[in-house]
Amino acid sequence: GNLIMSKRLTKKEKVLNLLSKGKNVTWKTLRKRFDLNSPTAMIHTLRKEGHAIYRNMTPSGVAFRLGTPTKSMIAAGIVAVLGADQAYQS
Repeated sequence: GNLIMSKRLTKKEKVLNLLSKGKNVTWKTLRKRFDLNSPTAMIHTLRKEGHAIYRNMTPSGVAFRLGTPTKSMIAAGIVAVLGADQAYQS
């Protein structure tokens, strides 16, 4: 018979999937559910890949949320990558 191979998701993909649900995800949840030594390092990696991940203080501690980048974040990214001469002038 045919055997369908399914690719196992990486921890990074699993974290991004959870964040993409739009709710706050606590540092402790990331630490325990995905067995991450440093959830903050994972968040930093995802941010470097261009994901707008916000850090919030909640009653249950530090939490992260995937959001939409603001215009100023996009502008800063353009300047960082392409240089100030490529930035949009209003």
